[in-house]
Amino acid sequence: MKLGWRSGLGLCVTVTLAGAPVSAASLTGAPFGRMADGTPVMRYTMATGAGVSVTFMSYGGAVTDVVAPDRRGRPGHVVLGFSTLREYETKGAAGELYFGALLGRYANWIARGRFSLDGHEYQLSLSDPPHTIHGGKRGFDKRVWAVQTLATSGHSVGARLSYVSADGEEGFAGTLKVSVVYALSEDGAFTIRYEAVTDKGTVVNLSNHMNFNLAGAGSPGGVLGQVLTVQAERYLPLDRSQMPLGPTAEVAGTPFDFRRPVTIGGRIHDRNEQLAISDGYDQYWVLDKRGDAVGLQPAVHVVDPVSGRTLDCATTEPGVQIYTAGWFDGSYGGIGGRYGQYAAFTLETQHFPDSPNHPDYPTTELRPGQVFGSTTVFRFGVEK
Repeated sequence: MKLGWRSGLGLCVTVTLAGAPVSAASLTGAPFGRMADGTPVMRYTMATGAGVSVTFMSYGGAVTDVVAPDRRGRPGHVVLGFSTLREYETKGAAGELYFGALLGRYANWIARGRFSLDGHEYQLSLSDPPHTIHGGKRGFDKRVWAVQTLATSGHSVGARLSYVSADGEEGFAGTLKVSVVYALSEDGAFTIRYEAVTDKGTVVNLSNHMNFNLAGAGSPGGVLGQVLTVQAERYLPLDRSQMPLGPTAEVAGTPFDFRRPVTIGGRIHDRNEQLAISDGYDQYWVLDKRGDAVGLQPAVHVVDPVSGRTLDCATTEPGVQIYTAGWFDGSYGGIGGRYGQYAAFTLETQHFPDSPNHPDYPTTELRPGQVFGSTTVFRFGVEK
Protein backbone atom coordinates (compact mmCIF):
# COMPACT_ATOMS: atom_id res chain seq x y z
CA MET A 1 0.00 0.00 0.00
CA LYS A 2 1.24 3.46 -0.89
CA LEU A 3 -0.02 6.60 0.82
CA GLY A 4 0.60 10.11 -0.46
CA TRP A 5 -0.68 13.62 0.14
CA ARG A 6 -1.83 16.07 -2.47
CA SER A 7 -1.45 19.61 -1.25
CA GLY A 8 -4.81 21.19 -0.47
CA LEU A 9 -6.76 18.19 -1.71
CA GLY A 10 -6.31 15.39 0.77
CA LEU A 11 -5.10 11.82 0.76
CA CYS A 12 -4.39 9.89 -2.42
CA VAL A 13 -4.34 6.13 -1.91
CA THR A 14 -2.98 3.37 -4.10
CA VAL A 15 -3.32 -0.27 -3.03
CA THR A 16 -1.54 -3.09 -4.83
CA LEU A 17 -1.88 -6.72 -3.81
CA ALA A 18 1.25 -8.24 -2.37
CA GLY A 19 2.89 -10.59 -4.84
CA ALA A 20 0.58 -9.62 -7.71
CA PRO A 21 1.29 -7.28 -10.62
CA VAL A 22 -0.50 -3.95 -10.71
CA SER A 23 -2.46 -5.16 -13.75
CA ALA A 24 -4.02 -7.96 -11.69
CA ALA A 25 -5.92 -5.92 -9.12
CA SER A 26 -5.53 -2.40 -7.80
CA LEU A 27 -7.36 0.27 -5.85
CA THR A 28 -6.73 3.98 -6.26
CA GLY A 29 -8.32 6.87 -4.42
CA ALA A 30 -8.45 10.63 -4.82
CA PRO A 31 -10.53 13.58 -3.58
CA PHE A 32 -13.85 14.01 -5.38
CA GLY A 33 -14.72 17.42 -3.96
CA ARG A 34 -16.53 18.91 -1.01
CA MET A 35 -20.19 18.86 -0.16
CA ALA A 36 -22.17 22.06 0.22
CA ASP A 37 -21.41 22.02 3.97
CA GLY A 38 -17.68 21.62 3.31
CA THR A 39 -17.39 17.90 4.08
CA PRO A 40 -14.67 16.32 1.89
CA VAL A 41 -15.59 13.30 -0.22
CA MET A 42 -13.20 10.69 -1.62
CA ARG A 43 -13.65 8.58 -4.73
CA TYR A 44 -12.03 5.16 -5.25
CA THR A 45 -11.54 2.87 -8.22
CA MET A 46 -11.03 -0.90 -7.99
CA ALA A 47 -9.65 -2.48 -11.17
CA THR A 48 -8.57 -5.90 -12.39
CA GLY A 49 -6.50 -7.18 -15.26
CA ALA A 50 -9.68 -8.65 -16.77
CA GLY A 51 -10.82 -5.16 -17.72
CA VAL A 52 -13.57 -4.70 -15.12
CA SER A 53 -13.41 -1.69 -12.81
CA VAL A 54 -15.74 -0.36 -10.11
CA THR A 55 -15.63 3.26 -8.93
CA PHE A 56 -17.36 4.38 -5.74
CA MET A 57 -17.30 7.34 -3.37
CA SER A 58 -17.62 7.94 0.35
CA TYR A 59 -20.82 10.01 -0.08
CA GLY A 60 -23.65 7.51 0.12
CA GLY A 61 -21.18 4.70 -0.58
CA ALA A 62 -22.40 5.26 -4.14
CA VAL A 63 -21.02 3.22 -7.03
CA THR A 64 -20.45 6.00 -9.56
CA ASP A 65 -19.12 3.92 -12.47
CA VAL A 66 -18.60 0.33 -13.57
CA VAL A 67 -16.58 -0.42 -16.68
CA ALA A 68 -16.82 -3.85 -18.33
CA PRO A 69 -15.60 -5.11 -21.73
CA ASP A 70 -17.89 -6.31 -24.51
CA ARG A 71 -17.34 -9.48 -26.56
CA ARG A 72 -14.68 -7.66 -28.60
CA GLY A 73 -12.87 -6.49 -25.49
CA ARG A 74 -14.04 -2.89 -25.83
CA PRO A 75 -14.71 -1.19 -22.47
CA GLY A 76 -18.08 0.41 -21.72
CA HIS A 77 -19.73 2.19 -18.80
CA VAL A 78 -22.49 -0.17 -17.62
CA VAL A 79 -24.05 1.77 -14.73
CA LEU A 80 -25.62 5.22 -14.80
CA GLY A 81 -23.81 7.94 -12.91
CA PHE A 82 -22.87 11.60 -12.69
CA SER A 83 -19.49 13.25 -13.20
CA THR A 84 -19.53 15.62 -10.22
CA LEU A 85 -20.28 15.44 -6.52
CA ARG A 86 -22.59 18.43 -6.82
CA GLU A 87 -24.85 16.49 -9.19
CA TYR A 88 -25.13 13.64 -6.70
CA GLU A 89 -25.97 16.07 -3.90
CA THR A 90 -28.64 17.98 -5.82
CA LYS A 91 -30.15 15.42 -8.21
CA GLY A 92 -29.99 12.54 -5.76
CA ALA A 93 -31.85 14.68 -3.26
CA ALA A 94 -34.65 15.08 -5.79
CA GLY A 95 -36.12 11.86 -4.46
CA GLU A 96 -36.00 9.00 -6.92
CA LEU A 97 -32.50 8.66 -8.36
CA TYR A 98 -30.31 7.11 -5.63
CA PHE A 99 -27.75 6.34 -8.36
CA GLY A 100 -25.47 3.56 -7.12
CA ALA A 101 -26.06 4.42 -3.47
CA LEU A 102 -26.29 2.27 -0.37
CA LEU A 103 -29.87 2.10 0.90
CA GLY A 104 -30.83 2.00 4.56
CA ARG A 105 -31.73 1.76 7.30
CA TYR A 106 -34.64 0.31 5.43
CA ALA A 107 -34.38 -0.16 1.67
CA ASN A 108 -37.72 0.06 -0.14
CA TRP A 109 -41.03 1.18 1.37
CA ILE A 110 -42.52 1.40 4.84
CA ALA A 111 -46.21 2.30 4.56
CA ARG A 112 -47.08 5.66 6.13
CA GLY A 113 -43.60 5.61 7.68
CA ARG A 114 -45.03 3.73 10.64
CA PHE A 115 -44.57 0.39 12.34
CA SER A 116 -44.80 -1.16 15.80
CA LEU A 117 -41.99 -3.00 17.54
CA ASP A 118 -41.97 -4.29 21.12
CA GLY A 119 -45.15 -2.40 21.88
CA HIS A 120 -43.79 0.93 20.68
CA GLU A 121 -45.13 2.81 17.66
CA TYR A 122 -42.40 4.35 15.51
CA GLN A 123 -42.96 7.26 13.13
CA LEU A 124 -40.24 7.72 10.51
CA SER A 125 -39.49 10.75 8.40
CA LEU A 126 -41.62 10.70 5.25
CA SER A 127 -39.24 10.71 2.29
CA ASP A 128 -42.08 10.24 -0.23
CA PRO A 129 -45.27 11.34 1.59
CA PRO A 130 -47.38 9.73 2.81
CA HIS A 131 -44.79 6.91 2.92
CA THR A 132 -41.11 6.35 3.73
CA ILE A 133 -38.74 4.94 1.14
CA HIS A 134 -35.05 4.00 1.40
CA GLY A 135 -34.57 5.04 5.01
CA GLY A 136 -36.11 8.50 5.18
CA LYS A 137 -35.27 12.02 4.05
CA ARG A 138 -31.59 11.51 4.87
CA GLY A 139 -31.06 7.80 4.51
CA PHE A 140 -27.72 6.06 4.11
CA ASP A 141 -27.53 7.33 0.52
CA LYS A 142 -27.02 10.89 1.84
CA ARG A 143 -24.45 10.11 4.54
CA VAL A 144 -20.67 10.18 4.28
CA TRP A 145 -19.14 6.77 4.98
CA ALA A 146 -15.70 6.06 6.43
CA VAL A 147 -13.64 4.02 3.95
CA GLN A 148 -10.85 1.59 4.82
CA THR A 149 -8.96 0.05 1.93
CA LEU A 150 -8.43 -3.72 2.04
CA ALA A 151 -5.82 -5.79 0.21
CA THR A 152 -7.07 -9.38 0.06
CA SER A 153 -5.35 -12.58 -0.94
CA GLY A 154 -5.30 -13.67 -4.56
CA HIS A 155 -6.31 -11.52 -7.49
CA SER A 156 -8.88 -9.34 -5.75
CA VAL A 157 -9.10 -6.01 -4.00
CA GLY A 158 -11.63 -4.31 -1.78
CA ALA A 159 -12.65 -1.69 0.74
CA ARG A 160 -14.74 -1.57 3.89
CA LEU A 161 -17.27 1.25 4.27
CA SER A 162 -18.52 2.04 7.77
CA TYR A 163 -21.26 4.23 9.18
CA VAL A 164 -22.83 4.61 12.63
CA SER A 165 -26.50 5.53 12.54
CA ALA A 166 -27.49 7.22 15.80
CA ASP A 167 -30.44 6.17 17.91
CA GLY A 168 -33.48 8.06 16.61
CA GLU A 169 -31.97 8.89 13.20
CA GLU A 170 -34.86 9.33 10.74
CA GLY A 171 -37.09 7.91 13.51
CA PHE A 172 -35.45 4.47 13.79
CA ALA A 173 -34.61 2.93 17.15
CA GLY A 174 -31.14 2.01 18.37
CA THR A 175 -27.59 2.92 17.47
CA LEU A 176 -26.86 0.85 14.37
CA LYS A 177 -23.25 0.15 13.38
CA VAL A 178 -23.03 -0.76 9.70
CA SER A 179 -20.15 -2.25 7.72
CA VAL A 180 -20.25 -2.81 3.96
CA VAL A 181 -17.41 -4.47 2.05
CA TYR A 182 -16.98 -3.83 -1.67
CA ALA A 183 -14.67 -6.38 -3.33
CA LEU A 184 -13.71 -6.92 -6.96
CA SER A 185 -12.04 -10.11 -8.16
CA GLU A 186 -10.14 -11.02 -11.32
CA ASP A 187 -13.09 -13.04 -12.68
CA GLY A 188 -15.28 -9.93 -12.93
CA ALA A 189 -17.22 -10.53 -9.70
CA PHE A 190 -18.21 -7.46 -7.69
CA THR A 191 -19.21 -8.60 -4.20
CA ILE A 192 -21.13 -6.56 -1.63
CA ARG A 193 -21.16 -7.87 1.95
CA TYR A 194 -23.34 -6.12 4.54
CA GLU A 195 -23.14 -6.41 8.32
CA ALA A 196 -24.92 -4.49 11.07
CA VAL A 197 -25.31 -4.63 14.85
CA THR A 198 -27.61 -2.66 17.16
CA ASP A 199 -27.90 -1.80 20.83
CA LYS A 200 -31.71 -1.75 20.73
CA GLY A 201 -34.40 -3.66 18.88
CA THR A 202 -34.81 -2.20 15.40
CA VAL A 203 -35.56 -3.08 11.76
CA VAL A 204 -32.91 -3.31 9.04
CA ASN A 205 -33.05 -3.83 5.28
CA LEU A 206 -29.91 -2.92 3.31
CA SER A 207 -29.33 -2.80 -0.43
CA ASN A 208 -27.59 -0.96 -3.27
CA HIS A 209 -29.26 1.03 -6.06
CA MET A 210 -26.99 0.59 -9.08
CA ASN A 211 -28.76 1.39 -12.36
CA PHE A 212 -27.41 -1.03 -14.99
CA ASN A 213 -27.34 -0.79 -18.76
CA LEU A 214 -25.20 -3.51 -20.30
CA ALA A 215 -25.33 -1.80 -23.70
CA GLY A 216 -23.65 1.22 -22.12
CA ALA A 217 -24.98 4.10 -20.03
CA GLY A 218 -27.02 6.48 -22.15
CA SER A 219 -27.26 4.10 -25.11
CA PRO A 220 -30.21 4.59 -27.49
CA GLY A 221 -33.08 2.23 -26.77
CA GLY A 222 -32.15 1.83 -23.14
CA VAL A 223 -32.47 -1.70 -21.78
CA LEU A 224 -35.61 -2.90 -23.56
CA GLY A 225 -33.67 -5.28 -25.82
CA GLN A 226 -31.69 -6.87 -23.01
CA VAL A 227 -32.70 -10.40 -22.05
CA LEU A 228 -33.70 -11.08 -18.44
CA THR A 229 -33.99 -14.32 -16.48
CA VAL A 230 -35.19 -14.30 -12.85
CA GLN A 231 -35.19 -17.36 -10.60
CA ALA A 232 -38.61 -16.61 -9.14
CA GLU A 233 -42.00 -18.30 -9.27
CA ARG A 234 -43.70 -15.55 -7.26
CA TYR A 235 -43.73 -11.78 -7.00
CA LEU A 236 -45.34 -9.17 -4.75
CA PRO A 237 -48.29 -7.22 -6.24
CA LEU A 238 -48.62 -3.56 -5.22
CA ASP A 239 -51.40 -1.05 -4.77
CA ARG A 240 -51.47 2.26 -6.66
CA SER A 241 -49.19 3.88 -4.05
CA GLN A 242 -46.70 1.02 -4.48
CA MET A 243 -47.42 -0.57 -1.13
CA PRO A 244 -47.63 -4.40 -0.97
CA LEU A 245 -51.19 -5.66 -1.24
CA GLY A 246 -50.37 -8.59 1.04
CA PRO A 247 -49.77 -12.13 -0.24
CA THR A 248 -47.34 -12.95 -3.02
CA ALA A 249 -48.69 -14.08 -6.40
CA GLU A 250 -47.58 -16.55 -9.04
CA VAL A 251 -45.68 -15.11 -12.00
CA ALA A 252 -47.11 -17.78 -14.32
CA GLY A 253 -49.34 -16.27 -16.98
CA THR A 254 -48.25 -12.70 -16.19
CA PRO A 255 -45.69 -10.24 -17.63
CA PHE A 256 -43.63 -10.95 -14.48
CA ASP A 257 -42.69 -14.45 -15.58
CA PHE A 258 -38.97 -14.36 -16.38
CA ARG A 259 -38.25 -17.96 -15.42
CA ARG A 260 -37.19 -18.38 -19.03
CA PRO A 261 -35.25 -15.65 -20.87
CA VAL A 262 -37.42 -12.78 -22.13
CA THR A 263 -36.41 -9.31 -23.29
CA ILE A 264 -37.16 -6.60 -20.74
CA GLY A 265 -39.26 -4.79 -23.33
CA GLY A 266 -41.06 -7.88 -24.58
CA ARG A 267 -44.13 -7.41 -22.36
CA ILE A 268 -43.46 -4.07 -20.69
CA HIS A 269 -46.31 -2.39 -22.61
CA ASP A 270 -48.88 -5.13 -21.95
CA ARG A 271 -52.22 -4.01 -20.60
CA ASN A 272 -51.57 -4.89 -16.98
CA GLU A 273 -52.60 -3.04 -13.85
CA GLN A 274 -49.30 -3.72 -12.10
CA LEU A 275 -47.19 -2.48 -15.03
CA ALA A 276 -49.29 0.69 -15.21
CA ILE A 277 -48.28 1.67 -11.67
CA SER A 278 -44.70 2.51 -12.68
CA ASP A 279 -44.81 2.63 -16.48
CA GLY A 280 -42.97 -0.67 -16.45
CA TYR A 281 -41.42 -2.91 -13.85
CA ASP A 282 -40.87 -1.83 -10.25
CA GLN A 283 -41.85 -4.95 -8.32
CA TYR A 284 -40.33 -7.35 -5.84
CA TRP A 285 -39.61 -10.90 -7.02
CA VAL A 286 -39.50 -13.64 -4.36
CA LEU A 287 -36.51 -15.77 -5.27
CA ASP A 288 -36.76 -19.55 -5.42
CA LYS A 289 -34.91 -21.43 -2.72
CA ARG A 290 -33.25 -24.69 -3.65
CA GLY A 291 -34.43 -27.05 -0.93
CA ASP A 292 -32.64 -26.41 2.34
CA ALA A 293 -29.76 -24.62 0.64
CA VAL A 294 -28.28 -21.65 2.46
CA GLY A 295 -25.80 -19.03 1.36
CA LEU A 296 -25.49 -17.54 -2.09
CA GLN A 297 -28.03 -18.73 -4.62
CA PRO A 298 -28.52 -17.76 -8.29
CA ALA A 299 -31.05 -14.94 -8.69
CA VAL A 300 -30.85 -13.07 -11.99
CA HIS A 301 -29.11 -13.37 -15.37
CA VAL A 302 -29.09 -10.54 -17.92
CA VAL A 303 -27.49 -10.44 -21.36
CA ASP A 304 -27.23 -7.68 -23.93
CA PRO A 305 -27.33 -9.48 -27.31
CA VAL A 306 -25.60 -6.65 -29.17
CA SER A 307 -22.54 -6.12 -26.96
CA GLY A 308 -22.49 -9.64 -25.56
CA ARG A 309 -22.10 -8.33 -22.02
CA THR A 310 -23.68 -10.44 -19.31
CA LEU A 311 -24.54 -9.87 -15.67
CA ASP A 312 -25.17 -12.65 -13.17
CA CYS A 313 -26.52 -11.86 -9.72
CA ALA A 314 -26.39 -14.27 -6.77
CA THR A 315 -27.54 -13.36 -3.28
CA THR A 316 -28.36 -14.56 0.22
CA GLU A 317 -31.44 -12.31 0.26
CA PRO A 318 -35.00 -13.66 -0.18
CA GLY A 319 -35.85 -11.40 -3.10
CA VAL A 320 -34.93 -8.66 -5.54
CA GLN A 321 -36.59 -5.38 -6.53
CA ILE A 322 -36.28 -4.86 -10.27
CA TYR A 323 -36.96 -1.34 -11.56
CA THR A 324 -36.81 -0.42 -15.25
CA ALA A 325 -36.63 3.39 -14.97
CA GLY A 326 -40.16 4.01 -16.19
CA TRP A 327 -40.16 7.42 -14.53
CA PHE A 328 -36.98 8.65 -16.22
CA ASP A 329 -37.84 11.33 -18.77
CA GLY A 330 -34.52 12.63 -20.04
CA SER A 331 -34.40 15.47 -17.52
CA TYR A 332 -31.08 14.24 -16.21
CA GLY A 333 -27.90 13.46 -18.07
CA GLY A 334 -24.72 11.82 -16.88
CA ILE A 335 -22.10 9.37 -18.06
CA GLY A 336 -22.97 8.42 -21.64
CA GLY A 337 -25.60 11.11 -22.28
CA ARG A 338 -29.24 11.76 -21.33
CA TYR A 339 -31.20 9.21 -19.34
CA GLY A 340 -34.65 8.70 -20.82
CA GLN A 341 -37.40 6.21 -20.03
CA TYR A 342 -36.13 2.62 -19.65
CA ALA A 343 -32.51 3.82 -19.55
CA ALA A 344 -31.57 1.21 -16.93
CA PHE A 345 -32.65 -1.62 -14.67
CA THR A 346 -31.92 -2.21 -11.00
CA LEU A 347 -31.29 -5.44 -9.12
CA GLU A 348 -31.90 -4.37 -5.52
CA THR A 349 -31.43 -7.57 -3.52
CA GLN A 350 -33.15 -7.18 -0.16
CA HIS A 351 -35.89 -8.36 2.20
CA PHE A 352 -39.56 -7.71 1.46
CA PRO A 353 -40.82 -4.12 1.32
CA ASP A 354 -42.90 -3.00 4.31
CA SER A 355 -42.04 -6.16 6.26
CA PRO A 356 -42.46 -4.45 9.67
CA ASN A 357 -46.19 -4.13 8.89
CA HIS A 358 -46.62 -7.69 7.57
CA PRO A 359 -45.96 -10.39 10.19
CA ASP A 360 -46.22 -13.08 7.49
CA TYR A 361 -43.21 -11.67 5.58
CA PRO A 362 -39.64 -12.70 6.48
CA THR A 363 -38.66 -10.64 9.51
CA THR A 364 -36.34 -7.64 9.27
CA GLU A 365 -36.05 -7.25 13.03
CA LEU A 366 -32.54 -7.03 14.52
CA ARG A 367 -31.86 -7.47 18.24
CA PRO A 368 -28.87 -6.64 20.44
CA GLY A 369 -26.38 -9.50 20.25
CA GLN A 370 -27.48 -10.45 16.72
CA VAL A 371 -25.54 -9.67 13.55
CA PHE A 372 -27.35 -8.73 10.37
CA GLY A 373 -25.51 -10.33 7.45
CA SER A 374 -26.16 -10.27 3.72
CA THR A 375 -24.08 -10.91 0.59
CA THR A 376 -24.74 -10.20 -3.07
CA VAL A 377 -22.41 -10.91 -5.99
CA PHE A 378 -22.67 -9.18 -9.39
CA ARG A 379 -20.55 -11.01 -11.95
CA PHE A 380 -19.80 -9.28 -15.25
CA GLY A 381 -18.93 -11.41 -18.27
CA VAL A 382 -19.46 -11.82 -21.99
CA GLU A 383 -21.44 -14.13 -24.21
CA LYS A 384 -19.36 -15.03 -27.27
